Amino acid sequence: MLTKQRIGAAPRGSVFIAVLFAVIFAVVPHGHGADWPQWRGPEENGITAERLPEAPNFENVVWRKKVGTGFSSMAVAEGRVFTMGHRGPKTGGEETVWCFNAESGTEIWVQSYPAPLIDRFYEGGPGATPTVRQGRVFTYSKHGRLHCYQADTGKLVWQRDMLAEAGLSDPPEWGFACSPYFLDDQTLVIEAGATFALEVATGKVRWKGESFTPAYGTPKAFAVDGRKLLAVMKTEGLAVIDAGGGKTVATADWKTSFDTTATTPIVQGNRIFISTGYDRGCALFELAGERLRKIYENKSMCNHMNNSVLVDGHLYGFDGTAHRGRPTEFVCLELATGKQKWRVPPGEALGCGSVLGTAGGGTLLILSERGELVVAPASPAGFKATARASVLGGRCWTVPVLAGGRIYCRNSRGDLVCVSPTGTGK
Repeated sequence: MLTKQRIGAAPRGSVFIAVLFAVIFAVVPHGHGADWPQWRGPEENGITAERLPEAPNFENVVWRKKVGTGFSSMAVAEGRVFTMGHRGPKTGGEETVWCFNAESGTEIWVQSYPAPLIDRFYEGGPGATPTVRQGRVFTYSKHGRLHCYQADTGKLVWQRDMLAEAGLSDPPEWGFACSPYFLDDQTLVIEAGATFALEVATGKVRWKGESFTPAYGTPKAFAVDGRKLLAVMKTEGLAVIDAGGGKTVATADWKTSFDTTATTPIVQGNRIFISTGYDRGCALFELAGERLRKIYENKSMCNHMNNSVLVDGHLYGFDGTAHRGRPTEFVCLELATGKQKWRVPPGEALGCGSVLGTAGGGTLLILSERGELVVAPASPAGFKATARASVLGGRCWTVPVLAGGRIYCRNSRGDLVCVSPTGTGK
């Protein structure tokens, strides 16, 4: 049950101003109006068409906010920024959904509800990213509450207790972390052990897939021979699910030492790339009928929490696990063969960071674990940073967002910053 709602007025003309400055400063807009409305962006690949200036000014912080403990990334849509955080004690605290004006940082509305922190071995707090669609924002709490709000006012439209729907007595060890995912304008998908499809308008369950041990990643839709499917990492391994009714089409065993899978599969045609932490590594599978055939498997890319990005047949991502012995390193891997092209040594101090593709994938924007923004060309020939500056302190495991010419970054303790790389203050 909701406990608090606060609504403020957004400045007028924010959408016009955002568009105007995008033109003036030659930031190339994305085909979706420079929005980033969901986990991995409008194209679901972690890449934006927007370009950074040749000499970005990362020290130009336009606004800062405190949003509470957590690792939710940001969704940006129609001049608004949405994210989540946890405030208060470990038990008896609350999760909060925030909505800010994207340009000014003015609070537009906030919604809070009771929720546990679930901080096993790390700070805890929500890990799912809000999803914005059709004038509504959809969020998923650490303890399995799926909410639908009006995006402009924060008014609750519906809510669903997915813990109860799944028949589970407790959240998974690290809490629920799947970001709400759209199959189409009428169908929303969420993970709660089983994969669930719900009606967007009402939250009513349309179908429930086979039950697995709850995992932490978000599904990816794709089509093979006209059949719409979902690829999703379960604790037991990779599952391919029929998107029309939830039937399990194919599975491939893939377990980690801590029973943790937290990434989204990367799909090209009928080939599916997966990567997990805890030194489990990565693999490329091919879906042939109702069977997954392994093309290769190696330990060159262990994505613990954040996905790699795929650019021109090459994967760029972080290999390692945040709290294990060996350092996490930034790596380039050839998708087709699994061959490592290069590896950035620990001395570069990127840590267990995250990566976003910009300029349609031609440039990588990295947020290091210590809060530095780093720019480098996406090239299998080698890694060379062209810009670097600190924007945050603390632990930074959350992938940044570039939308409307502004970069949004956060850390685990809830410091959210908006950076204007043009250096103009807008």
